[in-house]
Amino acid sequence: MSVSDDTRPTAPSDYTGASSHVFGPGRHLRSRSKVLPEHARGHNRALVLQTLYHSGAMSRADLSRETGLTRVTISDLVAEFIADGIVVEIGIRETVGPGKPPILIDIDRAGHQIIGIDLSGPSAFVGAVLSLDGDVLERREVARPEQPDGEVVYAATLELARSLVAAAAKPILGVGIGTPGVVRPDGVVLSSPNLGWTNLPLEAKLGVDLDLPVLVRNDANAAVLAEYTFGEAKTDFMLIKIGRGVGAGLITGSQPLLGSRFAAGEIGHVVVGTDGGPRCACGKDGCLEAWLSVSRLRGAIDADPDAREEILRDAGTRMAIGTAPIVAALDLSEVVLSGPADLLDGTLVEAAVETLHARTLEGVFEDVAIRLTQQDDIVLRGAAVMVLSGQLGVS
Repeated sequence: MSVSDDTRPTAPSDYTGASSHVFGPGRHLRSRSKVLPEHARGHNRALVLQTLYHSGAMSRADLSRETGLTRVTISDLVAEFIADGIVVEIGIRETVGPGKPPILIDIDRAGHQIIGIDLSGPSAFVGAVLSLDGDVLERREVARPEQPDGEVVYAATLELARSLVAAAAKPILGVGIGTPGVVRPDGVVLSSPNLGWTNLPLEAKLGVDLDLPVLVRNDANAAVLAEYTFGEAKTDFMLIKIGRGVGAGLITGSQPLLGSRFAAGEIGHVVVGTDGGPRCACGKDGCLEAWLSVSRLRGAIDADPDAREEILRDAGTRMAIGTAPIVAALDLSEVVLSGPADLLDGTLVEAAVETLHARTLEGVFEDVAIRLTQQDDIVLRGAAVMVLSGQLGVS
């Protein structure tokens, strides 16, 4: 069971929200397009849900003041939401003085659940049933197929998804999937060599097999949404996800950056330096992924424990060499890292900050920070944001 496509709103436009509820700034991913008259109702729906999601329970009058919409519009929309099971009345606010006490309403946070799946793990595909607040309620995983056989990998993905659907205790709002590779906005995986997928319409295919709304994005692009919605990220930043591979997600001006080939953030196969380097799985020498992947770092440290600090410092330096032009070109505020803290925190980050500042304009970019995310399950939580955005217009 899910919110029907007929009631699915468009993304909100320029609402920046009130104070946050529990998720970080009350903001959303900004649309580049103007709101046309024929889209106004969908925009208003998303605006109301966005406000409730981040600000929490409030009265209809509060909603009218926060959104700038008339009380009649708010009343009509709230009645729709209650009928659809999206919003519930949760009680009466205590007041002092005459007048009828207002009824508080909120998104029915316990009424639906979300399925999130992360296909980027080194040895297993991981999934979870999540609350609308992005909390992991149930976790499942299946072994990652040893060979990148596209059909076998899809079968494993479907098996994991079905087990999560069976584990859900509430109606499912949708399924979000973060996958390695280049992914079109319509969920077609254009290229994912590690999974054996080329031009696979994963979103449409899995949607038919599950009979549920499905959204598919690159795993780093999913992670950057989680950091933006649930974390403390600014409106212009890059998240670098370091694991089996290396990839990045970018948000500029509160807008996800995908690029003309849908490959923005594919920094793993950028060659850093002119001194050669380790052979990468892509066949080139010295790709950032070959220097920075978790397997490479752990393997190098295991082979020479005494060189640990030197290995990590070199990796941090290489990462900054690859990212400094991006930071300068897009005028980013910060770089957020997602990966094993025992490898990334400390020497690697310190070397990266030093190199980044040395390779960008003095006095302009010296305040750019590089930090680790504080979030666990960042791709799974990003998958939840994808569903919230796609189904309710909330981010």
